[in-house]
Amino acid sequence: MKHIVVDLEMNPVGRDYREVRQQLREEVIEIGAVRLDEHYEQESQFRCYVHPQYGPIRKHITELTHITQAMVDGQPEYVESFQRFLDWVGDEETKIYSWSMSDIKQLKRECEYKLPDFDTSWLDTRWVDLQQAFDDRLGLHHSLALKYALGAIDHNFVGSQHTALDDAVNTSAILVLMQDDAKFRETMKPVLDVLQPKEELTSAIGDLFPGLASFKVE
Repeated sequence: MKHIVVDLEMNPVGRDYREVRQQLREEVIEIGAVRLDEHYEQESQFRCYVHPQYGPIRKHITELTHITQAMVDGQPEYVESFQRFLDWVGDEETKIYSWSMSDIKQLKRECEYKLPDFDTSWLDTRWVDLQQAFDDRLGLHHSLALKYALGAIDHNFVGSQHTALDDAVNTSAILVLMQDDAKFRETMKPVLDVLQPKEELTSAIGDLFPGLASFKVE
């Protein structure tokens, strides 16, 4: 069994494409992924930029992701880029993970619009919402943002946030940690202590993990 952690960056469909926007609000402009082997050791990385078909890169997207129009000009469009990703995934038994379900929803919507013959059940049968698995392990009723989850496991982000490959690599650190329940519990003990309903929040933990006080455990 192989394990792939994937992350996407998107750009809004241009307002001039009204008919397209009724079915597709965003387009993938970067795919980043890391593959782990059966022992959860990293063995390969995948990255590609994707040329959007319906409008240029928006200014706020460049500010967020650092992806410029020049970086996607001349790059393949979605159909070719997605096929490259499928080829990289290969035919081995594979689970695909992302932080929340937003990425699989985007891939399915874009496949349905641009690749209508592609069977999106290929995605459904492989996909795992790592954010939900992480929240369930902690007994959270609300989703925890990736940056807080990484902070909670005391993982220093490597690279740049909102860069698809870097986000995928850093997210994979959470997947790896979750394979060792004892280590996971030990690492997460400060957070679990904070999240206990009868425990008072300490200022130190509150400073380390802002926003966690609003979460409840089962």
